Amino acid sequence: MSTAAENTTRTSRAELAKSAVIAFFDAYRAHDVERMVDLCTDNANFRYVPFEVWMRQRVVYGDGKVRTVGKAIWTTLIDTFPDLSNVVHSVRADEEGNVAVQVDINGTQAKDFGVIACRGEYFNLPHLFLFRVTDEGLIDDIVAYWDNVDWKQQLGWLEVD
Repeated sequence: MSTAAENTTRTSRAELAKSAVIAFFDAYRAHDVERMVDLCTDNANFRYVPFEVWMRQRVVYGDGKVRTVGKAIWTTLIDTFPDLSNVVHSVRADEEGNVAVQVDINGTQAKDFGVIACRGEYFNLPHLFLFRVTDEGLIDDIVAYWDNVDWKQQLGWLEVD
C-alpha cells in the first residue's frame, strides 16, 4: 500500500510523456538528431503524413521507423534549412502516454530539397504532432501533420499538373 507522500513524489505517466516530448523538441531545436533518436525506442514508428519528396527515380515518403526514415528526414531538413527551429505552443498528455503537440516549425532554405529549388525563402508553418510514450519515458510512435501546399508556397514552389 502506498502512502500519500509516495504518491506525490512519483511522476505520473502524463508528466513523464510530456517531459520526453519537450526534450525531443529541445533536441530538434539544437539540431541534435542523435538525441532525438535516443529519446525513442529502438523500433519506434515514424510517420510524417504529408511528407513526399520527388527524386529522379523515386518518391520518398515519410513513413517507417525513427532510426531509419525519421533520422534521415531530420538530418536532411537540418542540412537544407540550417536555421531550422521550432516554437512549441501547446503540449497535452494523458495517462496512457499519448501526447499532442501544437508547434510551429520554421527556417530558411539554403539548399535544394528534392524538386524544390533553393530560393532562400523563409517558412513558418504550424504542425500537429502526436506521440506515444512508453511507461519508461521513451517515444514509441511519432505522427505529424501540416499543410504541405502552404509549406511549398512559402518556399516559392508551385506544382503544376
